[in-house]
Amino acid sequence: MKAKVGKHRNLRRRNAITGYMFILPFVIGFLVFLLKPMFESFQMSLSNVTVAAKEAQGAKGFNMELITSWKDSNYYRAFFYDPDYKNRLVDSLKNMAFQVPAILVFSFFIALLLNQEFKGRGFVRAIFFLPVILSSGVIVGLEYNNTLMAGMKDVIAEAGDGISITATLETILRTTGVGGKILDPVFKIIDGVYDVALASGIQIIIFISGLQTVSPSMYEAAKIEGCTAWESFWKITFPLVSSMILVNLVYTVIDFLMRTDNQVMDLITRKVNPQMEYGLSAAMAWSYFAIVAVVLGILALILSRRVYYYE
Repeated sequence: MKAKVGKHRNLRRRNAITGYMFILPFVIGFLVFLLKPMFESFQMSLSNVTVAAKEAQGAKGFNMELITSWKDSNYYRAFFYDPDYKNRLVDSLKNMAFQVPAILVFSFFIALLLNQEFKGRGFVRAIFFLPVILSSGVIVGLEYNNTLMAGMKDVIAEAGDGISITATLETILRTTGVGGKILDPVFKIIDGVYDVALASGIQIIIFISGLQTVSPSMYEAAKIEGCTAWESFWKITFPLVSSMILVNLVYTVIDFLMRTDNQVMDLITRKVNPQMEYGLSAAMAWSYFAIVAVVLGILALILSRRVYYYE
């Protein structure tokens, strides 16, 4: 008995060491490249920042004067003087409330399909992973800045005569008095199905990895006991993959709120270039970071109580 306990303890120690070694490059990179800029940006958020000659202020080229009055601070200006920050922040959180559940449900459903045995499964998996490639690097530049792509988009729009199926269906339902504002979130998700599919590549892979850890013997035992496929899903599949739902939730929220095309991120970037309001931009960034951290903490706290860890 003692030998088994010692063996199990050694295995857990090796797994812990492996995990620390895995995150060690990130920790080193954070300490070397990110810690100092984060400290300086926080200092900027508390100061009145002006651009000075490099000969006068050294290599930085900034003159930072600490702001002592709350009403003169950059945080007060961001929330009470800036006309766009609060509105964009609220809109971003509202869009997150619609998009994140849609991404999780879509990626989970696709992962369940791709986990089945069928011919060409590897090819189909590669197709669903393509959005990860298409949403990174050079491809993004081609998608948004290429005149050829823009021209093709206009041609497709003209070929369709500007007709949207969801818009037509929404008009019919509103005319007949069905739905009203209740269906607005549904139509909003349907109109954004392209964005949902584009943002689901990583989540699908994570869900598939979780599904493949479920032992087939559990399904065989449940089938012998008379469980239906629906009951097996809720009693076996969903509980054992719940930890992956938490991982994907955290990843999806961060990915959605920190994308470069996010309205708040775009505003923060424009405050730096071309407006050169470094202090205000830093205050917006840090307050946005704090809000995202609080949202993540609340969601993780709620969902972590429902997560089932199988050993």
